Amino acid sequence: MSSIESKLPSEMPNVNLTLRMIMSGKEVGPIIGKGGEIINAIREESKAKIYITDGSCPERIITVTGTTDAIFKAYTLICEKLEDEDGSRTRERSADRKDGLTLRLVVPANQCGSLIGKGGSKIKEIREVTGASVQVASDPLPGSTERSVTVTGSRDAVTQCVYHICCVMLESPAKGTIVQYQPGRGGLSGRAMMGGRGDGR
Repeated sequence: MSSIESKLPSEMPNVNLTLRMIMSGKEVGPIIGKGGEIINAIREESKAKIYITDGSCPERIITVTGTTDAIFKAYTLICEKLEDEDGSRTRERSADRKDGLTLRLVVPANQCGSLIGKGGSKIKEIREVTGASVQVASDPLPGSTERSVTVTGSRDAVTQCVYHICCVMLESPAKGTIVQYQPGRGGLSGRAMMGGRGDGR
């Protein structure tokens, strides 16, 4: 692990931060696990607070809050789980799976400028250091002041990228009011967290 550690900015302050991610209900199921056992283990091991929106619409939001290290650890564990799932589903066509993992992160639009940097310098540096592909959407997500940031690459590349994005968010805190993206704003049942994984389609 030392080669990865050496590439990560160290001495990050012990400040709490929140990083959100969009996933489909299908992807979220294996991360929650039976009766929530897997997500609880990830919470326990990473020491991050992790909240997953209920299953009333196809998209789910995973909210991870904690120190930069806790968020990095939580996303590392989530990526490991996604990779395991991906491996078991796509073993027979593994030759096509060169791109690795894709995460759709959600970042306040006014922090995306810092993430891109002057003339694209910061995002270029993150791509070079981590080896991940990073795409920042030009428009906000519907009904919000947040944009999606799509990160693609190997598990190590993607988790390093998450760490660097956290660092940028800490260095340039969001200003003003943030209207968070909420998929299908209607469904507030809150009960479907365990059972709402299959919507019969």
